[in-house]
Amino acid sequence: MTPQLRAEKSAAAMLEADHASQGLGMQITSIAPGAATLTMRVTDAMLNGHKMCHGGYIFTLADSAFAFACNSYNKLTVAQQNQITYIAPGKGGELLTATALETALAGRSGVYDVMVTGEDGRAVATMRGLSRTLKGQLFTEDGDTP
Repeated sequence: MTPQLRAEKSAAAMLEADHASQGLGMQITSIAPGAATLTMRVTDAMLNGHKMCHGGYIFTLADSAFAFACNSYNKLTVAQQNQITYIAPGKGGELLTATALETALAGRSGVYDVMVTGEDGRAVATMRGLSRTLKGQLFTEDGDTP
């Protein structure tokens, strides 16, 4: 199996069970080994008292992109730590895009940088996620013992 096909199958398996990302209308627009791009439309229900996208929704989008990127090797991987910096507000009705890229992977630990942008290309937030790989896979590959 090619690394790209493994990433695609891993994303499909994860998304099927990811009711949080699905429920918020997130879409995977790109997946590759160690990388993922997701989008999410800001709905009225996501707006805070300042009529801006609540930071928790922006964080959730960034965290989901991080999750799909670090699970792209068909190894169960979870977040160990995340840190987000908000740069500009998300606007009601706009499509936010989160792009996660692996910057380091050693043993069971990974480092991923995520950039969240608005439809006009402005930086909305940046997040760094640290991952930890556990035992198990998202799907059984040919030749694996279940």
